Amino acid sequence: MTESIGRYISITRNGGVAEVRLNRGDRLNALSFEVLTDLRKAADALRGDTRVHAVILTGESVFTAGADLADPALADRAKAGLLERREMLRAGPDACEAWAALDQATICAIERFCIGGGVSLAVSCDFRVMASDAHMRLPEIPLGMNMSWHTLPRLTALVGPSRAKQMTIFGERINASTAAEWGLADLVCTPGEAASAARIWAEKAAALPPIAVRMSKRTISELAALGASLASHMDLDQFALAASSQDYQEAVSAFFEKRTPRFTGR
Repeated sequence: MTESIGRYISITRNGGVAEVRLNRGDRLNALSFEVLTDLRKAADALRGDTRVHAVILTGESVFTAGADLADPALADRAKAGLLERREMLRAGPDACEAWAALDQATICAIERFCIGGGVSLAVSCDFRVMASDAHMRLPEIPLGMNMSWHTLPRLTALVGPSRAKQMTIFGERINASTAAEWGLADLVCTPGEAASAARIWAEKAAALPPIAVRMSKRTISELAALGASLASHMDLDQFALAASSQDYQEAVSAFFEKRTPRFTGR
């Protein structure tokens, strides 16, 4: 059975496994305000579903190119007051928190690329399956932003502080083999087979006693996230500050003009 959540998200249930698929039809699957809101709604719809014991999060052809810098909602946010902007900035962290809150086993299936907010969503899941030609990247700092969406505690728990700093500060590509070596990817598979490989893991999880799985998952997740709220409760406000800088405007302009940005610290 398949249901739609908004324009771009579908949920397909098959036995104890649900697959949530993002498809914007443009081979980028950028995370607009609308998409993030619907991803949160999809997670909320599954959270209380006692018939679903494992959830796959994936994208059509690609996982996601990250935040949609051409999203019309950005123009609305720029014109809004500070309090309104702060509320609009919650869409990303709220989507990630909704996925982290699922008690079912969650598996992110990644094809081609997983960038920025896509990494935030991926590390909000329990497991990550990557196609061998896929890569991850965090471009936020090179674009004049901080890394937000409550990502850093989860990323650091997976790869350790030094590698988390490498990914975050340098913003360079991490290919699938490196992601697996670092513990960021749990399985590397043939290109085009990430969702199928994730389904094998999902079916294995769904066949286990669901109460024991949910309790054990929550205990491990909470242990790994000790201090996470202290580390990330301000990242939304840090983003609001960084996004008001001249460096952020310069980075976005340089991105669209395909040139090297010139940062001044202003």
